[in-house]
Amino acid sequence: MSDLLGEEYRKMYDGYYAGDPSSKRALGARDSVRQIRRVVGHDKFQRIVDVGAGEGSVLAILNEDGLAKELYALEISGSGIDAITNRKLSNLVECKAFDGYTIPYRDKFFDLALSTHVLEHVEHERLVLRELGRVAQRVLVVVPMEGHLRVANSISLSAPHGHINFYRPETVKNLIETSHLRVIRSDVDCYSIEYERLIAGQFKGTIKYLIRRALLGLSPMAATSLLTHIGAFYCESNE
Repeated sequence: MSDLLGEEYRKMYDGYYAGDPSSKRALGARDSVRQIRRVVGHDKFQRIVDVGAGEGSVLAILNEDGLAKELYALEISGSGIDAITNRKLSNLVECKAFDGYTIPYRDKFFDLALSTHVLEHVEHERLVLRELGRVAQRVLVVVPMEGHLRVANSISLSAPHGHINFYRPETVKNLIETSHLRVIRSDVDCYSIEYERLIAGQFKGTIKYLIRRALLGLSPMAATSLLTHIGAFYCESNE
């Protein structure tokens, strides 16, 4: 594996997905795929690679809804690879381990490269983004917008989950555009009410959802300045 992936991160993620599938991950994946569908519009794809595929929750939904005929997965975690393999997805062509930075496929092999909730964990984000743009015609990045006024709280809460980067829409766009990619379309959304209720309980989760949704309705910029939301960025390579 590449020395770019620090040993502490390799150890953290190796057993990260061991055990039963998480309801939180499954609901989060459904939210991600809904957002992916919005930003790609009517575009169709032959081959999609999910880079940092986790335990395969997003892949499983993509396998069901037929966004691509062929699915590929790359993951640094051995437990994640085991979980993906055990799903036995009909459209999954390959699931490979990789070093977190070097994607083992030729230039423009894929129609779309996905990075869903990965960059917030990555030490060298631009290296990842440039590799995504190298192997795919289009790139789709989904990240939490945690760089708001309460970012100190986000940092303390995210530390056990491995978040080391905290974004706002403008900082993500700058990151993308300085990685030889161009944003075609973007979208900011909040977590689903089902996700909020799972995390915070029925009453508190409902209130949190309604507040986030109301802020989005007023202004996406204001919403991401005050509370965590989710950003999706559909891009093409400049190279």
